[in-house]
Amino acid sequence: MTSTSMDAISVIRAKRDRGELTPEQIDWVIDAYTRGEVADYQMAALSMAILLNGMNRREIARWTAAMIASGERMDFSSLSRPTADKHSTGGVGDKITLPLAPLVAACGAAVPQLSGRGLGHTGGTLDKLESIPGWRAQLSNEEMLSVLESTGAVICAAGDGLAPADKKLYALRDVTGTVEAIPLIASSIMSKKIAEGTGSLVLDVKVGSGAFMKTVEDATELASTMVGLGTDHGVRTVALLTDMSTPLGLTAGNALEVRESVEVLAGGGPADVVELTLALAREMLDAAGLKDADPAKALADGSAMDVWRRMIAAQGGDPGAELPVAREQHVVTAPGAGVLTRLDAYAVGVSAWRLGAGRARKEDPVQAGAGIEMHAKPGDTVSAGQPLLTLHTDTPEKFGYALAALEGAFDIAPAGTAFTPRPIVLERIA
Repeated sequence: MTSTSMDAISVIRAKRDRGELTPEQIDWVIDAYTRGEVADYQMAALSMAILLNGMNRREIARWTAAMIASGERMDFSSLSRPTADKHSTGGVGDKITLPLAPLVAACGAAVPQLSGRGLGHTGGTLDKLESIPGWRAQLSNEEMLSVLESTGAVICAAGDGLAPADKKLYALRDVTGTVEAIPLIASSIMSKKIAEGTGSLVLDVKVGSGAFMKTVEDATELASTMVGLGTDHGVRTVALLTDMSTPLGLTAGNALEVRESVEVLAGGGPADVVELTLALAREMLDAAGLKDADPAKALADGSAMDVWRRMIAAQGGDPGAELPVAREQHVVTAPGAGVLTRLDAYAVGVSAWRLGAGRARKEDPVQAGAGIEMHAKPGDTVSAGQPLLTLHTDTPEKFGYALAALEGAFDIAPAGTAFTPRPIVLERIA
């Protein structure tokens, strides 16, 4: 047996037996895994041990630092504005990045938004924007800085040079049942965000059926861990716990969500999307030292829309182009009259995914026009036969599979039933 496998095995055993990994063990295993010296099956075993036995704050901080050290770090100190970034842990109908980045830029901050693709029932920001004709997600570091300086905001894919250890480990976690490990979620998100070089970071930690964190307790633990990691690395970090029991807005799906985001930038859009966009914008501007900026004014006067159009154009997109529309629709109607008291985010997300809006594997294509429109939200009064949801897809053979996901997804109570909506922002952790 080689000394290398002995080393890998000793690290796995230490965590299997609920021990604390030493800084040297953490540095070695991340570096060796990135170089291919530690095999996927060994890292899978270690990831499962971490999922089952956890890590303390010192271990998580060192694990994060080792992942940052595996690649390059970006530097935005040449920019003429303070930088602020936002990260969402993912949800259904969560198109907030789209109106938020140009809004915060319109108020004076620079927003370097490195975003991801959807996987499973949660949508990806890059997939949404790629439904805009010509828009490019892949930018070189030079192009990214150029767009940031000229428009104030950029939304693009993270380059291969940022935290390559995370890229490898993220793909492995997805196929080994270890996605939910809080130390690994926290270090994955924060290694990329710290390596990205932003000066301040606002975290949108989703809670509820449509989120990875189903309970407030788990979400609080994740948020606190990430805020601690940011603080330890000199990034001003704050987290909001936000509700994901019901989808955000009235759409889930790529082009559908872009259309809704443009409505928000035009001064309209669903109330919940506007409320969360403004709440996160205020936190980002505060963290960037721009306390006097008024994001509500920038939405109302069109300046956020101007930044959106310039940002999309700077990345090759046509902000005035018609967005793709799915070829086929299917309407789900209310079975009876009354008050809609529940619309389950997870079920809507899975249904939209099955219609073609998401992917099962990283290499799968997505349909730009696929997804779900919601015609009522919890608290609304509905009549029998009224449209509740419209399903969109280019492949009508998917309707049956998508409809199966929606069985039991909503409740309608008798007319006059009192309904108290859950607040969008549940808690703030700083």
